[in-house]
Parts: sequence; C-alpha cells; structure tokens
Amino acid sequence: MGRYKQLLSDHVFEVTMVALLFFLVGDCHPHNGRRLTTTATLKLDIQPKQVTMSNGIFNITLSKPHGDVTGISYGGVQNLLSTHNLETNRGYWDIIWNNTGPRTTRAKFSGTSFEVIINNENQTEISFKRTWNVSQSSEPPLIIDKRFIMLRNTSGFYTYSIVESLKGWPISYIQNLRLVFKLQGNMFHYMAVSDERQRVMPTEMDRKKGQVLDYKEVVLLTDPTNLDLKGEVDDKYFYASDNKDGQVYGWISSTNPPLGFWMINPSNEYRTGGPFRQDLTTHVGPTVLSIFVSTHYAGEDLAIKFEQGEAWKKVIGPVFVYLNSNAAAKANPSILWNDAKKRMNQEATSWPYEFPVSKDYIKSNQRGTVSGKLFVNDRFISKHIVAASNAYIGLAPLGEAGSWQRENKGYQFWTKTHGNGNFIIENVIFGTYNLYATVPGFIGDYKYTSNIKVTPGSNIKLGVLLYNPPRNGATIWEIGVPDRTAAEFFMPNPPPQFKVHKYKNNSESRFKQYGLWKQYSVLYPKIDLVYNVETSKYSRDWFYAHVTRKIGNNTYKSTTWKIIFNLANVSNASNYTFQLALAAASQAELQVRVNDEKAQTPHFTIGHIGGSNAIARHGIHGLYWINSIGIQGKLLVNGANTIFLTQILALSPFQGIMYDYLRFEGPHQ
Repeated sequence: MGRYKQLLSDHVFEVTMVALLFFLVGDCHPHNGRRLTTTATLKLDIQPKQVTMSNGIFNITLSKPHGDVTGISYGGVQNLLSTHNLETNRGYWDIIWNNTGPRTTRAKFSGTSFEVIINNENQTEISFKRTWNVSQSSEPPLIIDKRFIMLRNTSGFYTYSIVESLKGWPISYIQNLRLVFKLQGNMFHYMAVSDERQRVMPTEMDRKKGQVLDYKEVVLLTDPTNLDLKGEVDDKYFYASDNKDGQVYGWISSTNPPLGFWMINPSNEYRTGGPFRQDLTTHVGPTVLSIFVSTHYAGEDLAIKFEQGEAWKKVIGPVFVYLNSNAAAKANPSILWNDAKKRMNQEATSWPYEFPVSKDYIKSNQRGTVSGKLFVNDRFISKHIVAASNAYIGLAPLGEAGSWQRENKGYQFWTKTHGNGNFIIENVIFGTYNLYATVPGFIGDYKYTSNIKVTPGSNIKLGVLLYNPPRNGATIWEIGVPDRTAAEFFMPNPPPQFKVHKYKNNSESRFKQYGLWKQYSVLYPKIDLVYNVETSKYSRDWFYAHVTRKIGNNTYKSTTWKIIFNLANVSNASNYTFQLALAAASQAELQVRVNDEKAQTPHFTIGHIGGSNAIARHGIHGLYWINSIGIQGKLLVNGANTIFLTQILALSPFQGIMYDYLRFEGPHQ
C-alpha cells in the first residue's frame, strides 16, 4: 500500500476552481462525510462529427455516426480515456466473427446512422445503428443498434446493444462480443476485481519491456517502473471471473483526489453460458471489459453459430459505467471499491430497468416469476431427502440436463436456493424454458421434467422438486469434492524463477499464478502420480491438473495416473460404477483401464474433448463433464486393484484434464 501512496503523490494534478466546483456537486461522491447532488439539467450537444452528453457531473463524447466513446470528463479531468490512442480505440463495442472458415475477423460495432431517441430534463438516450447488406461481405451479417443513456443526477452512463440477424442472411459465427474502455495509463494504476484480487498494476510499457513467456498474453516483468513488481508475471487471464462473481470491477486513479472507473453488470441474463461461465474483466492497459459472448474457457461450444437463414435477436445489456471519487481513497483505495460494490447492489436491485426506450428491451411488466423448493434424493447418503442448500437453479432455453453451460443464443435467469431449498427466480422474460440446477456436494445436473412457459405477470409455483443425482451403489471410495472445480486439489508453488503474483489477499487466488502446470514435470519427472485411496489425501497428493510431461524442447509425453484401492468379497457377476466428473478439458482424451495398464483397448475412453484452455488460463474450471462408467465385477479382484487414467494427447503443455470429483461405487442396488 505504501507504493500506492507514492504513485498517488507522483501524479497529483492541479484542479481549477471551476473544475473543483464541478467535482463537488457530483452524485454519490463522499466529500468530508457529506453526499452532495446537483440539480443541473441534461445537455445534448450535437456537432457534425461528434455528440456530447452532460449532466453537470460528467460529460461523455461519442463520434458521429460511428458511436465510439472518444472522451469522458469527470472530477476535473478532461478525459479519463487514453488520449494516446486513436479516437476509435478508446471506448467501443466490437465483435470477433467468421463465416465458418478458419480465419476470424475483429470488427467494430460502428454505426452508419445517428438518432436521438429521447432527450428531456431527466434522460437522454441516443442510438448509433448499422444494417448489413449483401455488398458488405467483410462485415458481420447483423443489424446493430448501439445505445447510450445518461440520466439526471447519476454519476455514470448506461450502454446496451440490440443485435439481430434476419431470415435469409448467410451462415456466420460469433466468437466474441464485448464492450471495451481503455483508460489513461498515467492515471490508473490500482485495479480491483474482487475483495481479494486488488493490487497496484504494472503499466503497458512495463509489459512491452518484459519477456514474453509461453504465450503472448503472459509476460515476465524484467524492468518495471515499480521495482516491487520486478520478477512477477503478468497475464490478463489472472483477472478473469465467473459470471456469478463478476458484476463489478475496475480501476482507481493515482490523481488527487482518486477517481474510480467501474464496470457494473446489473444482471447476467444477457451473458452466455450460465453462472459458472468465466471470462476477462480488466487487464493492463489499463483496460476495462464487459464480455458477453466468448469462447474463452469453453472453446467452440460457446461460439454463436447461425445456420443459413436463421433469424435471431438479442438485447445485450444495459451495463452501467460508474464513476466515483473520494479524497480518503488516497490512503485506502478500498473506499472506492466498497462504494462501487454498494452501487452494484443498487443497480441489481433496480433490474430490470424501466428507462431504456427500445421496445426490444423487456420491462418488468412483461416478465414473470418462478418459485419452488428443491430437494436431493441420494439414499446412500441419507435415508431421507435433503434440502438442496446453496444450489444454483435457473431457467434457460430448452435442452438436455446441463445444456445451459453451452447455451449461447437466448437469455438465462439464475438464483441460489436458500438453506431449506426454497428458490424464487424473478424478472424472467416471457418465453418457454427448462429449469436446471447444480447442487454443491452432488454430481451431475438437475433438469425439471416439464417445460415452463412464462407469461407477462405470471407467478408460477412449482412446489417441491426432487433431484436424483447419478448413483448406482454405495460409495467405496471418493477423491475430491463435487463442486465443478479442481480448487480442492494440490496446488503447487509457481516455478521458483518467477516471483509470486501478489494480491491484497491471496486466499481465493492460489491458482492465479503462472506456470503451475510446469511443476508436474518437476514433481513427477519419471514416474507419474500414484494415489493410494487408503493413505493419500487429495489436497496433498492429487495434482490439480492431469497434464503432459515435458521430456525435451517442445516435446511432451502422455501421462498415466494410478488409483490403488483394496476390495474384499468382489462380486464377479455384479457391475460396479466409476463416477468421473471433470472440471475442465483442453484438447484431451482420457482413457480408463482397470487392472491392466497395457490393455490395447481401454475399458472406457471419453473421446477427444474440450477447448477450455483452463490450464493455461489459470481457470481452475472450464466446461463440466460427467461420466458414469460401468465396470464389470470380473475385471476386479479381491485385494489390491488399480484404475489407470491416461491422458493420451500430448502435443503441448496445455493439453489435459482437470478433475472435479471421482467416486467408485459398489454393485448396483
């Protein structure tokens, strides 16, 4: 924190009396213990090539008709966005797409027409729109309506996009769709993603002077401006978060007084992949993102793929860009972080917003509620059904159990159950859905048997629901905790040549270190992992990722892990079950053999699966996979038995499996 104080003092700027008055009247700026508001009216200044909205607290300037954010003035600072960048590279929506070929293209959400949707004393909403036609073969075949909203007495602005593909348009894929802001690098040095992941960050120049390691995103800081960071590794994937955890994040400036720039996602309904979907938040630049569609941590399963002539429309957002300031944050930047969290809760409580003008944005009177009570029935754990406590339960488009984590075109609505299993899913857009759930402590995915049709104003009460998780027999042994992550397994220290990447509190981020996968070859240079069920502990003896072994320059070898366990009174005529839950898979193929490592044909193979790249991206989980593998009793023996797990694909260090949970069950009952 001392280094942060130094950075603050190094970047003190002079504030004119006019600018200071502008700052003091801002909304939600704690100043000497008082909260002051302004009664200034909204102003909309339309020029031939730019549009400026102001409300007496801040100004936002956008290019016309493209709709790029070129400037944000606030707290006496003329522009919070990077003036070293071109105006087209400061604040923008963009997309990565292709037409099913191998080459992807990044394109801006650039409007070709500008329209004032509403402008009165309380609200301004403006639109930048582009419609595709067949002559635009280099542009994504989409109608894009990009909106920006400013409200009176509000220290921030809202933005959303209406994205549409029309019937008859060509095949195309969307790989990534996001909102980006690039801030002043000489101002913003402190980043906050969560209560734990906060820190003074390196600069973009520090990265340019550093040494690129295994992939372009990861850089060893060899000559940083802040010498405390020398020897650390920086990687934008360190700062990724799950949808359920990533509703507010941003940067704090080293100006006097400090300013906060925050991205707030008040809802996750417009994001793809459900609550456990993870993606980037912020990174060195300084850059702030809101990613709505992406193949990160999932691969092609989460690319939006349009068939020939497929019609589609979705409203993405609104998200809220929040600005705050407090002189006391010079000594304690968490003051601005805590205020941003409070504002995030206010925005989430206000969802769905009533002020967006577009008829495509669904207001509260067109939404419904679904409620019920979820129990779990696992007779080998309890004779009675038990409440599904702290389960994630939600509505998503129709599909199979677990399909919600790969769903990418519709809306999803999730909540957590209470301790007694009760749940209420509110503000559901009218439509037909399946109800899904995942319950901590139990494998698999729940799906309600019937489709659920939500109509405007409906209040659907489902009553008591019962989840029967995969189970064929009593537990003989188990490894791990069924929670869809590999976080409970052994996490090594990073390679000693790299300094630990420290946060305010490292408790949640043990795996947010570079090169952990390299340590498998160090710990197991010749003989692979062997786990003895009777004597081993998974937190100590089960490596967090089943990876390849490096045996030379850019040469890797497949690895086979062994699970040794004892059985008595094996029933040769019975079937046993090996429950295998995976937290992630990256270009892997896992083969299972029982008591015969050299068997030419494996007892089971999961096939070539996964594009999560979670191993390289410090993700601890990607997409979830569950397999119930039947094992004939005649393959087992009284006494010592061994299950061999072989990850056979070995072209890179990042191919592998992350296990969630493994369980061996007795004969079917």
